[in-house]
Amino acid sequence: MLNYIIRRSLYAIPILLGVNIITFVLFFVVNTPDQMARLHLGMKRVTPEAIEKWKKDHNYHLPRFWNGAESGFEKITQSIFYQKSVGLFVLRFGKSDEGRDITHEIGKRMWPSLAIALPTFLLGILVNITVSMFIAFVRGSYMDISAMVLCVIIMSISGLFYIIGGQFLFGKMLRLVPISGYDSGFSAVKFVILPVVIGVIGGIGGGVRWYRTLFLEEIGKDYIRTARSKGLTETTVLFKHGLKNTLIPILTGVVVIIPLLFMGSLVMEAFFGIPGLGSYTINAINSQDFNIVRAMVFLGSVLYIVGLILTDICYSWVDPRIRFE
Repeated sequence: MLNYIIRRSLYAIPILLGVNIITFVLFFVVNTPDQMARLHLGMKRVTPEAIEKWKKDHNYHLPRFWNGAESGFEKITQSIFYQKSVGLFVLRFGKSDEGRDITHEIGKRMWPSLAIALPTFLLGILVNITVSMFIAFVRGSYMDISAMVLCVIIMSISGLFYIIGGQFLFGKMLRLVPISGYDSGFSAVKFVILPVVIGVIGGIGGGVRWYRTLFLEEIGKDYIRTARSKGLTETTVLFKHGLKNTLIPILTGVVVIIPLLFMGSLVMEAFFGIPGLGSYTINAINSQDFNIVRAMVFLGSVLYIVGLILTDICYSWVDPRIRFE
């Protein structure tokens, strides 16, 4: 297993390099250093001297990939791509174009994102699995059909409807929770309750249908029929045997969510005024701050790769027959 983890970690290096190159190319196809300078200087009629000074202060005066004016290895090192990217692989994110330390900002904004994403994730998994197992238990009945119709309706409604409707109903009319904002410590609970509830409700439709499909596929297998023939109750068969053997596809679906636990929800944080990593990324895109954008994309890629490795490890824990050599 250790050799497998080391090998997978080494495979991640070219993947992260490719992600970094694609992010760099896409960003600078849309923007030029001159445009970025004009945006950050905040003046419509900015002098060429001020633009050149801003570019030099932020190392945007260099060529993008290849510096033909230099000699030797400096042809690569004296370029925007090298200067902005090499530190990422040792998790040195540097400073934003406004001069703020990106690592400090990530550490500070990570907790508001986790305060929303982690409860939403855990409650969503619990609710979706519980409801889908109950629906699988009453499969073929009117309750099953009604639940599936309701799930399709929930999936068909835009997430913005739940956000705006929840803010209007619970925040403005009933005044049970604040509409937006955030606070530190236990005072943050009243600000995260509504986003968490909306996140769980918005994910019920797709989650329940996905888990129901897994359970229905599993309970049709031979070992389930053998368990029933031994006289075990349907509840024992479904919850003890079916759930255990459905963990592998469940883990596969969970790994996609792992980066969002740290990166935050872009839409949710923007509408509720949560100072998390999601809103941090949106603001960086709007202000064309390449340092923050490439740091957040790189961090998301790292988290996703870590999630894949952890999922493979959990595979061998859930099913001892799986071995990674």
